Amino acid sequence: MKDMSYNAVTGRMADIIQNAVGVDYKQFELGGIAFDYEKLMASTGYTLEDNIRIQESVNVGHTPIFELHNLTALARKCAKPGYGARIFVKDEASNPAGSFKERRAATSVYHAKKMGYKGVIAATSGNYGAAVASQAAMQGLKCLIVQECFDSHGVGQPEILEKARKCEALGAEVLQLSVGPELFYETLMMLEDTGYFNASLYSAFGIGGVETLGWELGHQFIEKYGRHPDAVVVANAGGGNLTGTARGLHKAGCNPKIIAASVDLSGLHMASDKAFNRKSFTTAHTGFGVPHSSKPDSCDLPRSAARPLRYMDRYVSVTQGETFYITEALATLEGMEKGPAGNTSLTAAFYLAQEMPEDQIIVAQETEYTGAGKSIMPQLSFARKNGIELKFGDPKDEIPGTNIIFPSRPELLKARDLDLEHIRRSYIKHAVGTYPIDKLSDVDLKFLAEETNTDLAFVKSVLGI
Repeated sequence: MKDMSYNAVTGRMADIIQNAVGVDYKQFELGGIAFDYEKLMASTGYTLEDNIRIQESVNVGHTPIFELHNLTALARKCAKPGYGARIFVKDEASNPAGSFKERRAATSVYHAKKMGYKGVIAATSGNYGAAVASQAAMQGLKCLIVQECFDSHGVGQPEILEKARKCEALGAEVLQLSVGPELFYETLMMLEDTGYFNASLYSAFGIGGVETLGWELGHQFIEKYGRHPDAVVVANAGGGNLTGTARGLHKAGCNPKIIAASVDLSGLHMASDKAFNRKSFTTAHTGFGVPHSSKPDSCDLPRSAARPLRYMDRYVSVTQGETFYITEALATLEGMEKGPAGNTSLTAAFYLAQEMPEDQIIVAQETEYTGAGKSIMPQLSFARKNGIELKFGDPKDEIPGTNIIFPSRPELLKARDLDLEHIRRSYIKHAVGTYPIDKLSDVDLKFLAEETNTDLAFVKSVLGI
């Protein structure tokens, strides 16, 4: 009988993953730290045009852009004279399952069917589960979603439970787990047992699918406004959203400033049972965004195709209270009700617009669907039930896991810079790890410079060589 203990299953990870994705990751390795990233991205066999065609066949993509006139006007009231860029949003909630992640899922599930897999598996507590379930239904494949859902008392967050209901409504089977190391272990067991395709968030299929978003955005602005945006703000968690969008923008000949944004959940350990239900945002927060930026390969694949540090020019955080505030403002001022987590980038954009001249354009790159447990009221009610204080005041005083502070006036809303240089240094130090520095090749050093969007001088200064 096959050994199904934790150590045995995780010890078979390389073989399980290779069978479940159909990709031999050894072919991308260059002998040291470096690997051929562009070869990894090309290994899917799907061009940008192929991904557009695949997504069009299942009604994904071609989502609209909207100028938020009223939010822009409010931002200008908060800015100094002559400042307050035009704020736009790309409405990814228009996709069939309600988020940008359907772009990831469309290519992954299409490929799974093409390769003869009978079903797909995805480990996610986010919108990706609904996206995979939707695409699997369209392609006639089985779908299993593995979801970290409960604390040790069996209490689940309204947002996560809502996503589970959506997955089940779309025909998926949902395996709900408590917080802890079981998620990865259970996913590996399911992949091995079923022989299904691993529709990982971090595969080249998924990231290639998101490239269509950036490509669309660039072309939409040229066609409608005769120019490209000056800045694009992208919610950052695992890094796939930012990576794919940036790559697509570049392929469209569009090179705006790429700004990552995450909700500040500093001090809350993401794997902590105690902290699990003391946060109101299950994605697009610093608990994912920072570690996945500095250690991108800490995922369910040997090499993640999400490499956010390659593309981000700036990284900012906003608070939970500020994001709830902008979610409500978007609804009451613009008539657009969207899920709070999908408004992370818009919250940052509202403040960042105030730093930019009036004739410039800033785009919040996504929205997400809302409803039931994803809307503001159930999330705030759940927070209060778990002992979180809710009040109006200055968001700078918010302590994640203790209180949620809504701005008492819009001028108090800020986007706070994270130390991007520190994150880059952290990435380099994690990458070299136990690898002897004196064994680093020129290829390795060049790779580290590309990974951190810096240069050889910066890499050498971090390594002291």
